[in-house]
Amino acid sequence: MRGPDEALTALRAGADLIDAKDPERGALGALAPETVRAIVAEVGGRAVTSAVAGDGTGTAIAAAIAAMAATGVDFIKIAVGAADDAALAEAAARAPGRVIGVLFAEDGVTDGWAAHSALRLAAAGFAGAMIDTRGKSGIALPALMTATQLAAFVARCRAHGLMSGLAGSLGLADIPALSGLGPDYLGFRGGLCRGGNRREALDGARVAQAVAAMRTGLRADAA
Repeated sequence: MRGPDEALTALRAGADLIDAKDPERGALGALAPETVRAIVAEVGGRAVTSAVAGDGTGTAIAAAIAAMAATGVDFIKIAVGAADDAALAEAAARAPGRVIGVLFAEDGVTDGWAAHSALRLAAAGFAGAMIDTRGKSGIALPALMTATQLAAFVARCRAHGLMSGLAGSLGLADIPALSGLGPDYLGFRGGLCRGGNRREALDGARVAQAVAAMRTGLRADAA
């Protein structure tokens, strides 16, 4: 969501996770802290909130995490890339129990890579890990990684006490297969916007369809 208005649209459609980011700036475009604060205020505890802090590690990203933490958002997302263990620990320490590490499918994810990444993030104190796509050209996550690879990633996160998320140019048609893998959440942007364009406004009807599809999947898993 890029502002309070979109957050309200998503809430009214039944969304239970509101993610604040700037879709004009790619997968991890951060909004200004004051905008995130306004989104958090609009949500008012009616859903879980997350926000992108940026892409990178070191002093700059640590400061960005601290700034986002001060907005009151529940979780903060950062790209972890090739960060070493010390940099990961420093990032996690800026918002204990609230930082989610973002990995990109284009980086050649394998089962072994997923297991190693989950272990490192858990050891550093991260709250969760997710796989997204760096490019936003319409190539969806399932075209870059197999269901077996994604299931292994989710399982490794669970084994190390991390919440897990899957995202990356996802559409409504991707929900049944991906929700069946058991991630804690699925992330969307373009697939839930008008005309399927991530730069357009959020479409409340599409959000409601996504919510219904995911809840149907949860009921099927519990049966």
